[in-house]
Amino acid sequence: MAVEQLLKRYRIRRIDAETVLRNLRQPAIKVAEGVAAAASVHIRSLIVRLHLVNRELRDAERKLDELCAAFEGGKQDDVAILRSLPGIGRINLATLLAEASEPLSRRDYPALRTLSGVAPVTKRSGKSHIVIMRYAAHARLRNALYHWARAAVRHDPKSRCRYTALRQRGHSHGRAIRGVADRLLHVACAPLQRQTPFDPEHDQAAAA
Repeated sequence: MAVEQLLKRYRIRRIDAETVLRNLRQPAIKVAEGVAAAASVHIRSLIVRLHLVNRELRDAERKLDELCAAFEGGKQDDVAILRSLPGIGRINLATLLAEASEPLSRRDYPALRTLSGVAPVTKRSGKSHIVIMRYAAHARLRNALYHWARAAVRHDPKSRCRYTALRQRGHSHGRAIRGVADRLLHVACAPLQRQTPFDPEHDQAAAA
């Protein structure tokens, strides 16, 4: 039970508790004298490095929060409104503010979806009609929208339903995620225009 809980906590799905226990109960590997001591020294040095990396990550997250907080206040508190949207995190929020501040200030949904690459490209030639992914987009903004939509699918029922519906229609995972991201941008523009926090009942229904 403890192993199952540990795997679930760290979201490890490639192996199950039974496999972990079976591997742990196998006879120890025989190695030359001194190998175990050397490995222990190496592991201790890795632990020190990991502590340093974790500290740097916490400092970076704190700095991001400070920079985002610097945008808050005044009449148009867009940061607080964006924070209320489902699935968005500090990194995605910071990327939106840094890379799409102008279209966000205009509440320009078409510009946002084009800049982030979620708006598809339609190619027509004679009777042929092909819809493909938009490759000419801002890379960092595209990544932020992908992870925003991915988190929303996990935590927001409406986004999860949207993703499931697109997959059932035969779309790939990437195409379905872009569809969710497109909808999230549409949803975001409504509370930004009203200058009120995101309302799940009102805004989700309007974008359905």
